[in-house]
Amino acid sequence: MPSVRQGSFHLFRLAGVDLFLHWSWFLVAAFEIQSRRGEYTSVIWNVMEYLALFLIVLMHEFGHALACRQVGGTANQIVLWPLGGVAYVNPPQRPGATLWSIAAGPLVNVALLPLLIAAVMMSRSMGWAQTVPDVYQLLRAILWIDVTLLVFNVLPVYPLDGGQILRSLLWFVLGRARSLMVATILGLLGIAGFIVLALWARSFWIGAISAFMLMNCWSGLRQAQSLLRIAKLPRREGFACPSCRTAPPLGTYWQCGHCRQPFDTFQTLGVCPNCAAQFATTRCLDCGQQHPMSDWVVDAFAGVGAASGGSPARLR
Repeated sequence: MPSVRQGSFHLFRLAGVDLFLHWSWFLVAAFEIQSRRGEYTSVIWNVMEYLALFLIVLMHEFGHALACRQVGGTANQIVLWPLGGVAYVNPPQRPGATLWSIAAGPLVNVALLPLLIAAVMMSRSMGWAQTVPDVYQLLRAILWIDVTLLVFNVLPVYPLDGGQILRSLLWFVLGRARSLMVATILGLLGIAGFIVLALWARSFWIGAISAFMLMNCWSGLRQAQSLLRIAKLPRREGFACPSCRTAPPLGTYWQCGHCRQPFDTFQTLGVCPNCAAQFATTRCLDCGQQHPMSDWVVDAFAGVGAASGGSPARLR
């Protein structure tokens, strides 16, 4: 995923998650607030409406982050910017864990729906539309924001949440690489539809969202191609990644961080045969996680300890 961290500044840390806000958020906020002048009797209500959007997007992203942690993954950063939010989550590379980490975001919007609907209905029954029209209009706007975000995010177009949920479901049947390939191909078709819609509606925002989605989808497609190549490699017996349970490939696919020479770290148990550098952990080519060599051992090698010291061996 293209990073949106550049140009962002730290707001606060909550539940172990650092929240960042992109500087352009203020420009878009000023434009959107100005463009909706007249919807309320005072511009302060427009500001409150935009802050409600900020809060709902934040809650959505925290849903992703907390769910990812619940399944044993890592999630410590959220970035908010004009096109929405990005939760940097890294769940265990299993379909169920990935599915829950992604689905939790839209489920936050689902959980908000009955509360917001009840608030609008109550305000209507109490006559707020006539007595305090600004409050009534704000509640309706917040409900509309939540519904819009929910519907948009569950569209089965990668990299939207709906597309990633589809990918996670396909993962159970097709495997990690093929499920990502199918999801990204379908995502490209969906993005083409968004581009057509942007041209037809002459909408800058739909076009900007389409461009961002296209970059992410293209990155996912290339990742799927790489995973498919890795999946076809012969595997070494006696070892398995503690995270994804996949046996490592057989061959010189790791690079020494000292002499830059490629070597098979599982053949030498974490020691570079060229310069004798020792590496404390080894990265899995399939899921990207780092683990000590001793944690990879699954059979007769169980008595062999991992080499200590040094930095992780890097991929070629």
